[in-house]
Amino acid sequence: MTRSAAKYRDQGLFPCEAEIARRLSQAPGEWTAKAEILERDGLPQIDPIMGGRFWPAVEAYWKRRYGLSSIEMFNPDGEENLDAIR
Repeated sequence: MTRSAAKYRDQGLFPCEAEIARRLSQAPGEWTAKAEILERDGLPQIDPIMGGRFWPAVEAYWKRRYGLSSIEMFNPDGEENLDAIR
């Protein structure tokens, strides 16, 4: 395994777009355009706080798309304000 490949493999629950493309067997350059179209169909968007797509939700999206799950997904309701007074 190359050093750059190892860097992408250890990204956890919010991987970068290049790692998501790799996990889905897509070319990173083509994934950006595909993701934009798939978001209209329910692909989870990039979380503004975490800076990546929540991988379990991405997997659930594909399972639902291919009829392997009946669980409906929802997107977060908006960006959180972490500086708000409690």
